[in-house]
Amino acid sequence: MIINYPKRQLNLKIVYYGPAMSGKTTNLEYIHSHTDPNRRSNLVSLRNAEDRTLFFDFIQLELGRISGLVPIVQLYTVPGQIYYQASRKVVLKGADGIVFVADSTRNRAQENIESWNDLQLHMREQQLSANTPIVIQLNKQDVEHPISQTEMRALLQIERFTMVNALAVYGRGVPETLKSICTETIRSIQLNPNTGMV
Repeated sequence: MIINYPKRQLNLKIVYYGPAMSGKTTNLEYIHSHTDPNRRSNLVSLRNAEDRTLFFDFIQLELGRISGLVPIVQLYTVPGQIYYQASRKVVLKGADGIVFVADSTRNRAQENIESWNDLQLHMREQQLSANTPIVIQLNKQDVEHPISQTEMRALLQIERFTMVNALAVYGRGVPETLKSICTETIRSIQLNPNTGMV
């Protein structure tokens, strides 16, 4: 979280994390293409050989002002390939909220587990609070016999995180995921006495 007092802006960083080809990029591309151009920046793609990180800023007007500040949400993806550990750590640094995009395909269950464990490790290395808001998106729910929310909770050994079913290629669940993580991130900041936000 960065506060720009001259512009009365509150900059929030949301990172989309998950295994390769799970739909992180698809989420950002859909959000960007369905957001009023007057409320967002250009979509930027940083490429390093096969490594790609996407990001853009947008003004989430419906969130309203927070302590007189306008929230500017910065959305990032991390490269999912296992050999891009360093890139993922850099992008994750300073995240205020995280969307974990899981692949609902059954034969990718182990990749979800490995990526989730990878996220937990990098959060500790980046000294991100264990209370950092995380929303889990179960993407590709159109596959045959997709992994259910109950099964995903068991796979990742989690209970408390919000889960959203999605089919990102068609935009289903994408706005709901974004709204959930923005809402939880704002609530987290308002409840944290160190921010001075009320």
